Amino acid sequence: MMLNMHMQPIIALIAGILILVMPRLLNLIVAVYLIAIGILGLVGGRL
Repeated sequence: MMLNMHMQPIIALIAGILILVMPRLLNLIVAVYLIAIGILGLVGGRL
């Protein structure tokens, strides 16, 4: 569970920086972010 709590801010920070640098990739970045958070949410309690 702690890995999940530490990974979300890191993923959000990376996604935010990429959106600022390359705004055309917004849809892709949001999709990857949501998938990553979903996977971390599903397996976070099992690690």
